[in-house]
Amino acid sequence: MKQFLSFIKTHYETSLLLGAMGFLLLALVKPEIQLKQEVHNYLLLADISQSMNAEDMKVDSKPATRLAYTQHLMKQVVKTSPCGTYVSVGVFAAENVALLFMPLEVCANFDIITDSINHLEWRMAWSGNSRMTFGVKAAEATFDYLNIPAQMLFFTDGDEAPKANGINKLDISDVRIGKNVIFVGVGGKEPSPIKRFNANNRFVGYWGTDAAAESAGGGVNYSDASKDDPDPPVAYAEFDRYLSSQDVDHLKEMATEIKGQYIEGLDAPAFYQFVQAQTPAARFVTSYSIKWLWLTLAALMVIATYLPDVLAYRWRDRRPV
Repeated sequence: MKQFLSFIKTHYETSLLLGAMGFLLLALVKPEIQLKQEVHNYLLLADISQSMNAEDMKVDSKPATRLAYTQHLMKQVVKTSPCGTYVSVGVFAAENVALLFMPLEVCANFDIITDSINHLEWRMAWSGNSRMTFGVKAAEATFDYLNIPAQMLFFTDGDEAPKANGINKLDISDVRIGKNVIFVGVGGKEPSPIKRFNANNRFVGYWGTDAAAESAGGGVNYSDASKDDPDPPVAYAEFDRYLSSQDVDHLKEMATEIKGQYIEGLDAPAFYQFVQAQTPAARFVTSYSIKWLWLTLAALMVIATYLPDVLAYRWRDRRPV
């Protein structure tokens, strides 16, 4: 041991430089360690019911449907999330929620996540109507299936079909996941017509008011799109179009009932900052980079090789003349 210390004392520069090289090798070979830490885990849930085909939004200053706008917001949430954030994606239609994939880390799976969001469309829906309160209950079951705490961003216009009333509205006051639910309001405040497509996704016109009349008794507002090919019925005149808008009051009412949150889905920094400011929902074993530590230690060792010269210079200046 004495010989080792004597060698270091005699060859301190060589020892420090060898140590610096060792830390540089560690930065290359072992830049990460596994730690269990709190992370953001988001479930991005898209409403894909027919009303989301209303074209009253804009993406890059161009007209866009509510669903296309939802896709844009989702991709921006993923893009603005730091590495270590986890994301899963699901869809809502009728009374149910379907989970497309389990949580994935955003940096390692960025292309997979964004590609999945790009392929969301109304034809994925098993039915064209939407009953929000039932959807919230279904989302609760999805949370149980995930078995991992998550923050759910529910992108929707809140426009129910058939309209919620005392008969078809479900009591959601006992929902356990309320604190994890954020309703993201999508859609204009002014009534807009809803585009109608056939099964080949070809635009054929707009939904007519007869769609609302069909659902007066609590039935389905929108028919099965698979039966629409090639020419489904549409509104025969502008005044006959069924109009839809974002039902802000309904979304806020549901948020209050389950003790959740509502926010306007605006493509602005404030919205993405709000999302990232949420309390981390889960604890995952994740890779934590310590490359910075090895590089810092290597730099300090290189600087330390000059320390004796600096001390000698200062001592020389202090000697009496």
